[in-house]
Amino acid sequence: MNQQLLADVIRREGGRVVATLTRRLGSLELAEDAVHDAVVRALEIWPDRGVPDNPAAWLTSVARNSALDRLRRETNRGPKEQAAMAHLLNDPEPVPEPSSVRDDMLRLLFTCCHPALAEPARIALSLKTLGGLTTEEIARAFLVPEATMAQRIVRAKKKIAGANIPYRVPSDHELPDRLEAVCRVIYLIFTEGHHSATGDSPVRIDLAEEAMRLGRLLTDLMPDVPECTGLLSLMLATHARRDARLDNAGELVLLNDQDRTRWRHDEIAEAAALIDSAIRRRQPGPMQTQAAIACLHGLAPSYQDTDWPQIAELYGLLERQMPTPVVRVNRAVAVDQAFGPAAGLAVIDAVQGVEGWHLFHAARADMLRRLHRNDEAEAAYLLALDCHPNPADRRFLTGRLESLSQDRMGSKGD
Repeated sequence: MNQQLLADVIRREGGRVVATLTRRLGSLELAEDAVHDAVVRALEIWPDRGVPDNPAAWLTSVARNSALDRLRRETNRGPKEQAAMAHLLNDPEPVPEPSSVRDDMLRLLFTCCHPALAEPARIALSLKTLGGLTTEEIARAFLVPEATMAQRIVRAKKKIAGANIPYRVPSDHELPDRLEAVCRVIYLIFTEGHHSATGDSPVRIDLAEEAMRLGRLLTDLMPDVPECTGLLSLMLATHARRDARLDNAGELVLLNDQDRTRWRHDEIAEAAALIDSAIRRRQPGPMQTQAAIACLHGLAPSYQDTDWPQIAELYGLLERQMPTPVVRVNRAVAVDQAFGPAAGLAVIDAVQGVEGWHLFHAARADMLRRLHRNDEAEAAYLLALDCHPNPADRRFLTGRLESLSQDRMGSKGD
């Protein structure tokens, strides 16, 4: 059996099974250990026997039995462990209904985003537990070393266990303290699906759609919160371009080269309607701003007809709302498109803290190339390659570097 397919199935189902078992066991740590045992068993059996018709039910059943075995082996069980064991023995439910699974995932997401945890730890734990991302992938998203990210995740788990943080969706008055982190987590899960930091494929549709399911559930839970609506709009408008983002060979197609007839314009229209309704509430936030940018891209009839000055202005607003290096790089790209590469380069050269992000160097290299500063462009492409991008991005950057070298050779020949 294809190992990548097996890994994709386990990644897709793992977060849902952890969420379900956490509800039944009352312990995230025990649930994760049990699911780990089930995954190991799946890796032993599935390559020969094939993936079961209902992999979630299979993983849940095996994980449940593993949790029971672990609890029985514990000679000094506390009240929580005793309650968990009694619950498993009295409730042999193999797998809950899909609606229950979604609720379980939302409960676990809010648990991971408890205000007792530091914000980076909240987001990292959620991405690890629910998004199925590896520690390496999360570290890349945060632009920090993998060891640093691993420590954050371990500390967050210990904090949840030690502080007895409840596994539930918080009451209305508690929501504001967690909502921003929840929105960010869902969007980071989506971002990893839209443009994966690792793996052979730069696009992971299943992960992006899992994030969108969580986003719809969150919007259903809080329909009057504009940032939730903005998050869903942002994901819809971005995901609508999925069919045009890869060519027949599986290579990335840049936005300016995409066939817009392949975009899903019904989803873009839904996204535009959602962001219009959110903006009318006059409670601006970064998710709404990003959604407005995505909708401007989606509604433009062509790349040349894109309202780049408006997008650059919106990125300026986003930078005031979220003054992060990644936002500044994106603003630089918008400024480049609106006012030329010299203006974009002035913005991007002032950005600090993203030296390990290949897209920063790639964007800068492209601006330098169009300014005919070829030596500097070549150096920037090499820096991008040194950041260990995913294979598809590496091939793209290598192609750009080779094209630059050929142009230089041609110039010398002339």
